[in-house]
Amino acid sequence: MYLTLEKLTKTFPPRGGAGEVHAVKDADLQISQGELVTLLGPSGCGKTTTLRMIAGFEFPTSGRILLDGKEINTLPPNKRDMSMVFQSYAIFPHLNIFENIAYGLHVQRISKSEVERRVGAVLELVELTGYEKRAPNQLSGGQQQRVALARALVMEPKVLLMDEPLSNLDAKLRESMRTEIRRIQRSLGITSVYVTHDQIEAMTLSDRVVVMNKGLIEQVGSPVEVYRYPQTRFVADFIGRANFIDATVTRGLPGQLAVQVYGQTLHLSNVKEVYSEGARLILIARPEMILVNSQGELPGIVRRASYLGNMVDYDIEVGGQLISVVDTDPRHTAIHAEGAAVGVSLLADCVHVLPG
Repeated sequence: MYLTLEKLTKTFPPRGGAGEVHAVKDADLQISQGELVTLLGPSGCGKTTTLRMIAGFEFPTSGRILLDGKEINTLPPNKRDMSMVFQSYAIFPHLNIFENIAYGLHVQRISKSEVERRVGAVLELVELTGYEKRAPNQLSGGQQQRVALARALVMEPKVLLMDEPLSNLDAKLRESMRTEIRRIQRSLGITSVYVTHDQIEAMTLSDRVVVMNKGLIEQVGSPVEVYRYPQTRFVADFIGRANFIDATVTRGLPGQLAVQVYGQTLHLSNVKEVYSEGARLILIARPEMILVNSQGELPGIVRRASYLGNMVDYDIEVGGQLISVVDTDPRHTAIHAEGAAVGVSLLADCVHVLPG
């Protein structure tokens, strides 16, 4: 593997009467060359501390960081052959765009001709050719973010690190910049580690997502894996929306799991694990994986109905529990009114199972 974290741990000493803070605990992660991996989680989960240890801005309490087979734990940031794109852009206001991008190359005493070649190439890559002589305050937020990205890429690093680089942009600009970052990363084939708390960013940008919680890595997988097959309740709840439904096993043969849900029997065909009869399970059902119609086997009452144009968002009471349901079928023009009696069906081949 190209970039490896082995049992990486960071503990901050007691301060202000509080005890030690275990920011990151025994993080194991292997990143392939050319892969874009996102560290995702809520504030305080340890994702930024992990990124700062990779960059060399923080040193691990224990564990190892290896780049291309060599341990880099004690190397300072300027010796790690990595570039960082910060949340605040950190563009020098007194330098024009060319000078901002070329700054690191001048520090390394790169020849003038090579500086011009590399800056010109990266300006073309981020689609800012012709902006060389403009001041930073003459650019939009999205253009400033491109300058920050260009300044990192012009150093031709082995690893590109990005710390919530889109958080200062508005929603529409974030969407377009996500596309641009992914395009540039793929075109260069550069190994990248991206930190965000935004689930959509993580899902659209990543080859793999690393979900963190309270300093621990809860799950590593592709966007499809962490969404469809969450390994913990936290992952299911943090990424997207999920219904957690208690169930009891009535038959536990491999591939033929039958469970009791709200007094009805549900047959699940995509469960590989074997569970004994009477075992308690939690069914994870995403709102879009539940159907609402008059033929549904689970009786329910509509408690909220919101028409959102491309879908109808329902809260339906089933067996005393509120279930979130999203109806995306464009043929359904009629909305079930609040208080209406409806039937609810779980898509058995989409339901994911966790031990109770």
